[in-house]
Amino acid sequence: MRQSKVLITSIVLTCLFSPLSLVGQSDNLVSEMSDLAWAEEIDKARDIIEEQRTKVEQPAAEWLAAVSWLARGASFAERWDVAEHYASEAYEGSLELIKDRPLDADRFLPTALGAGIEVLGHTYNAQGDRARAVNFLGAARQQFAGTSIETRIQKNFLLLSLEGSQLPDLEIDGYLGLRPPTANNLKDKVALFFFWAHWCPDCKRQEPILEALHEEYGDQGLVIVGPTQLYGFVSRGQTATAEEELAYLNGEYTEQFPIPSWMTVPISQENFLNFGVSTTPTLVLVDRSGVVQRYNPGTLSYDELVALIEPLLVQ
Repeated sequence: MRQSKVLITSIVLTCLFSPLSLVGQSDNLVSEMSDLAWAEEIDKARDIIEEQRTKVEQPAAEWLAAVSWLARGASFAERWDVAEHYASEAYEGSLELIKDRPLDADRFLPTALGAGIEVLGHTYNAQGDRARAVNFLGAARQQFAGTSIETRIQKNFLLLSLEGSQLPDLEIDGYLGLRPPTANNLKDKVALFFFWAHWCPDCKRQEPILEALHEEYGDQGLVIVGPTQLYGFVSRGQTATAEEELAYLNGEYTEQFPIPSWMTVPISQENFLNFGVSTTPTLVLVDRSGVVQRYNPGTLSYDELVALIEPLLVQ
C-alpha cells in the first residue's frame, strides 16, 4: 500500500483566489495558506490562522478555504491530528454555509468543502480505518453528486478502493479513431487506460512515453486505451458545441497532435466522473484478469510504468 502522503500529494488541486473579507486583513490569506501548505510549514500556517481568527466576526467561505489549505498542508506533512482538526472546521463550516446558498454559487466554498472531505477521508485511512474512509468518501460523492466537487471526491474514493478491484465498465458515447475494445476484446490483455484532455500539456508530455511502451510491449499483450471527454471549448478557450468540439478533435487538433493509430479514444463525460478524473492525465493499469493494479492521478515516467507493466505481462 502506498503511503497516504503519496496519495494526497499526487493530486493537483486548483484554488481560486480573491481578497478576503477579514477585519484588518489586506493580504490574500488563501494564497498565503496555499504557499505554506505546499512548503509544509505547518506551525507557521497555524500561527497565522489562529492570530487571524480573532479578527473574523463570522466564518466566511474565504476563511474556510484558507483553513482547508492548512488542513491539506498538515496532511502532506502527515501531521494527522492537525489535519483532522482543521479539515473538520472547513467541512463543518462549509455545511453550515450551504444551508442558505448553493455550493457552486460561491467561488471559495468548493475549495473549502472539497478539501475538508478529501483530508478527512485520508486522515481516517492514515488512522488505520480504511473502511470508515471509504464509506465517508462514498457517501460524500452521493451527497454532492452534480456539483463541481463530485469528481474530486470520487478520485479520493478510488485512491483508497479501486486497486485490487475489477475495472468498471467504460461508457462510450462516441469515439475517435478505432472502435473501442469491449471487455471481451481485453480478455487476457494488460490494459493501460490513459484519461486525457485536449487542453492538457501534461497529457501531451505523457504521450511519447505511451508510444515507447506500445513499441516495446504492444506485441506482448499490452493495450493502451485513451478515454477523453468533451469540455465545451476548443483552442484558445473558444466555446463550442459538442458537434463543433468533435469536429475540432477530428480536424485541427489531430493535424497538430495526431492521435496514435494504436490508441482508441472512447468519449464520455460519465467515465471521467466514475473514474474520478479531476486530474489529467489519470492512468489506470489493469492486469490480464481485468483487476486494477494501479490507479494514478497524474503522470508516470517510462521507468515507473515499465516496472508496473512487465510483471503483469509474464503472469
